[in-house]
Amino acid sequence: MGLFSEFRKFALRGNVIDMAVGVIIGGAFQKIVTSVTNDLILPPVGKAMSMGGEAINFKDMFFELQTLPDKMPRSLDAVQKAGIPVIAYGSFLQTTLDFLILAFCIFMMVKLIQMARDRLEGKQVDAPPPAPPADVKLLTEIRDLLAKR
Repeated sequence: MGLFSEFRKFALRGNVIDMAVGVIIGGAFQKIVTSVTNDLILPPVGKAMSMGGEAINFKDMFFELQTLPDKMPRSLDAVQKAGIPVIAYGSFLQTTLDFLILAFCIFMMVKLIQMARDRLEGKQVDAPPPAPPADVKLLTEIRDLLAKR
């Protein structure tokens, strides 16, 4: 079998196509999670952390590794454009929060899919076993009485 035909067989398998669709949807979903984090979650958290003053912008949270000039604005973009080395821990916090939200959403989606698959296959989730029929119960009682004699 030639290399091209092996590749075609591999690429057209259902699992590879499913994985490709998952990667594309995951990339789009990641943009939604980033927007939720940046636009909905972090602004109120920054406002709450400011204690009544101007809201804290997480993107502008950093430690400078050398002294900043006096009149330089304290924004990450301005400092990086000036070539001053910084540790941008605010961006790291934001990316970590994005990851946690995305991981939780994927966990919940997988859990829901598994529950739906179990129901479609007829599996009962944590259901007690059905009670035995009356004739089986009666035969069990007779067996137990005979065993006692």
